[in-house]
Amino acid sequence: MPSLPNVINQRQARELLAQVDVPHILRTLFMDLAAGDALQPPQQLVEFPHGAGDFINFLGVLAQDGVYGVKTSPYIVREQGALVTAWTLLMSMQTGQPLLLCDAGELTTARTAATTAVAVDALAPLNAQRLAIIGSGKVALAHLHYVKGLRDWQSIHLFSPNLSELSPEALAEIKSLDPRLTLVDSREAAVQDADVIMLCTSSAGPVIDPSSLSKPALITSISTNAPRAHEVPPQSLNDMQVFCDYRLTTPGSAGEMLIAGEQHGWDKNAIVGDLPDLLSEKVQRPGYDRHVFFRSIGLGLEDIALANAIYRLHP
Repeated sequence: MPSLPNVINQRQARELLAQVDVPHILRTLFMDLAAGDALQPPQQLVEFPHGAGDFINFLGVLAQDGVYGVKTSPYIVREQGALVTAWTLLMSMQTGQPLLLCDAGELTTARTAATTAVAVDALAPLNAQRLAIIGSGKVALAHLHYVKGLRDWQSIHLFSPNLSELSPEALAEIKSLDPRLTLVDSREAAVQDADVIMLCTSSAGPVIDPSSLSKPALITSISTNAPRAHEVPPQSLNDMQVFCDYRLTTPGSAGEMLIAGEQHGWDKNAIVGDLPDLLSEKVQRPGYDRHVFFRSIGLGLEDIALANAIYRLHP
């Protein structure tokens, strides 16, 4: 009889991920991509009938580890607000049997934030001192966790429209994450003179306009899986040095890239480099004569690599 996979719930995934060096695993993954030892197909978007939502399948192969997998994430339209869930299935390339079925909520949070951290380490000026974060949800706070030690930050400013809705206890918990962290009451105050700006929202439309910033900065964006979601105006790509997590798949899914190509004359060939390029030193750290933009869409390989790390801890 075929073996059944281990099923890992969200709480178990959180506990196991705490034992894993997530940025190291992702750096290794992107180096494997650069060396041809991993495969990342384009993500697959399937719409539900009658506008009821959609689901995205994220696929990937880790040949060195002998595993492949798929993360599937539905976006379910409901009157009380959209519901997004995700599960990752890890499969053996040797036996063809399922190894692990993991609630991907914690994987998604960790890999999203840690991928941005890998990009910040590769792209941000070495002397960067001022960090801005837009967003206050789990993903935003995970971004802070992974980047707080990457530079000698002199200030960390965080803004979110939702801050006013948080309880005093929740606000105190956020403030306790780093002594350099200041919660501010406007986007403008957050990004003023920032060297690095991390956009960590679920917004479907622009969050900031890079043309309004006082100096060139690194801007990172994750967005959400709402159709064509984007956190910067699509036309702004023409004025920035653009990087992404994986150039073979990101331009076909990132909302601002799709819109910029269709409406503003932007060409995906303008992408300077991706994380495999940067980590293998095929592409060098950029200069800052203008803004640098890093876009991550989330790769199936990232989830699969973390699921594989969990499986190694919990076979």
